Amino acid sequence: MGGNNQMKIALLGLGEAGSSFANDLASLGVTVVGYDPALKRDLSPAVTLAYSNAEAVLNADVILSVNLSAVAETIAAEVLPVLRPGQLYAEMNTASPDTKRRVEAIISPSGAQVVDVAIMAPVPPKGILTPFLVSGPGADRFAELLLPLGMNISVVSDQTGEAATRKLLRSIVYKGIAAVIGEAVDAGRSFGLEPYIREQILSVVGGNDALIDRFLEGSKTHALRRSHELEAVVAMLGAQHVEPVMSRATLTSLENLIERTQP
Repeated sequence: MGGNNQMKIALLGLGEAGSSFANDLASLGVTVVGYDPALKRDLSPAVTLAYSNAEAVLNADVILSVNLSAVAETIAAEVLPVLRPGQLYAEMNTASPDTKRRVEAIISPSGAQVVDVAIMAPVPPKGILTPFLVSGPGADRFAELLLPLGMNISVVSDQTGEAATRKLLRSIVYKGIAAVIGEAVDAGRSFGLEPYIREQILSVVGGNDALIDRFLEGSKTHALRRSHELEAVVAMLGAQHVEPVMSRATLTSLENLIERTQP
């Protein structure tokens, strides 16, 4: 493979994250082919749309699967018959380590290498430059191919599931704190004591009111995506025989937010 313009990347799933990645990669001179069964996002004219996941991955050097964890294994099985040795299959869904390993078990017989990719921050505003934590058999090759594009990639190990584990452990903290802050502000407001409760929050997390507002807005804006993340956390902790008391509560908090913000 020569320069970036000779690299072909397939995007399976063109939602908020996938469409952003596709457009950014195309702007970097990469050949991008994508598929989404219900496309709603605007795509660059440089992105070629395929008619199926299987068509999209034909002759792709790197395949980025950016869907929902619920369909991760289905999509892997769908593309398996057309995969070939040497291809990289990056499972980017926020899924439990076990789900990532099941995807690896599906893909491996093809000779393609699996990469467990954990997206470590909201995709907007950085798009393809969002920090990625990667592990799995294809992790080093993934970094070798994509770091020259300026991407932010940190390799953890050659074991699938290790990137996912780190992301979800972090989620227990970040999403849990966001849920506590949301509940505390709601409670303070109900007593007419919002300024007081904000002072208490800041005594723990530092910063100023803008930081609290970012926690509150982030929870509302990304409630659905974060609920899937917490479902993966609960599954991961259950597999480790760790009782996910706080993570289940965080998941309930996000589900309540989704109900309240739906039109």
